[in-house]
Amino acid sequence: MTANSAEHPLQAFRIAGLPPDFYYIPNFISVEEEASILQKIPTQRWITLSHRRLQAHPSTLTKNNTLLASSLPAYLTNQIFPRFRNLGIFHHTPHEQPNHVLINEYKPGEGIMPHEDGKAYASVVATVSLGGSVCLSLSPKPGASEDGEQVKEEGKDGEGQWKIPTRILQEPRSLLITTGVAYESLLHGVDAVEVDEDLNVATVANWSLLGDRRVFEDAGGRNVRGTRISLTYRDVLKVNSAASKVFEGLIRH
Repeated sequence: MTANSAEHPLQAFRIAGLPPDFYYIPNFISVEEEASILQKIPTQRWITLSHRRLQAHPSTLTKNNTLLASSLPAYLTNQIFPRFRNLGIFHHTPHEQPNHVLINEYKPGEGIMPHEDGKAYASVVATVSLGGSVCLSLSPKPGASEDGEQVKEEGKDGEGQWKIPTRILQEPRSLLITTGVAYESLLHGVDAVEVDEDLNVATVANWSLLGDRRVFEDAGGRNVRGTRISLTYRDVLKVNSAASKVFEGLIRH
């Protein structure tokens, strides 16, 4: 069953007005689960970059985009993976579940330039947001359209055009799923600002799916950023199990 199937459990969370397939699920995890995950992120694993810090689990990829096979830590999988399976998010990927998680921390005023996730991964990404809310900016790849305002694809639901650029507002404890055309045809980034402005139904693609729009309405369409941590789940296509087998052999001997 594909993500475009009318019977698919994700259809209730499809972000209308965007290319398929973007899905947004508010309150994907509980407040207690969020606190538990945040507490278990290892402090010694952070790598500090110029505008954010991150850590990769179980490890970073090799120079030829290969993952050395190893298990993901339980705090990133025990509560999350069963829900992924129930929604069928990774059913069509080579390993049928994520094998890699990138943890990014964004403090107020930090962001990341528009980019794509590349060919090292299956064309689906699931991102759990923790801590603060943030706007994800979407833009077309260079040359995707003549005027840069529209991404044109023929959707199975009869839609022919979608308004790009736009923003997706990611609340704490939410899940954003990007796959198919959405993964392959657009760039995504986080603006390096301390306040997201002008948040409303016309400027935020997933406005109707938000868990609590009143938070932003009561703030005059503003989101004052706090520290936000994202858990980006992906399926790396190339996996080398030899290294893990050698390591297991050393332990046995």
